[in-house]
Amino acid sequence: MGAVGLVLAAGAGTRFGGPKGLARAADGTPWIELAVRMLRAGGCDAVLVAVGASADAVAGLVPTDAATVRVDGWERGLGETLRTALRAASALAPDVVVVTPVDTPDAAPAAVARVLAAGALARAVYDGAPGHPVAIPRSHLGPLIAALPRADRGAGSYLFSHRAVEVECGDLWSGADVDSRAKG
Repeated sequence: MGAVGLVLAAGAGTRFGGPKGLARAADGTPWIELAVRMLRAGGCDAVLVAVGASADAVAGLVPTDAATVRVDGWERGLGETLRTALRAASALAPDVVVVTPVDTPDAAPAAVARVLAAGALARAVYDGAPGHPVAIPRSHLGPLIAALPRADRGAGSYLFSHRAVEVECGDLWSGADVDSRAKG
């Protein structure tokens, strides 16, 4: 299989005030749907969505053209969620996995296309600041899964130590994740 997209939507969203997997855009569109659409439009052949906190409710928002990965132990943090989700993606024998968190509802499909075009371990950067999406070629999946910390940290140190290609995407959108609800 070519590219598999992976949406991380398992966290409790404590700073946000609830699971971000349940969040919706101003027009009512679930962020999960926006993330799946973005990955598909950017070039992913299949998409998985990792769910944990409020798993049933979050899974209910996953579009029918994506599959759900339930993360037991999601409360242990991002490392556990990413490990479980990457294992599920690996089972599909992809050439590359493209990872994005659910809390980037403004992400552009062109950012996915750009990290895929790098043809290497790559991450989007925004005016030089690291962000998402991240492209992980098959050759890095096993080593990354083994290297993930058992804490609330993701793949940042692995990407740095393996010199991930930085793909500038600041012209597409801000790259900012959403950590609080808009006041209105």
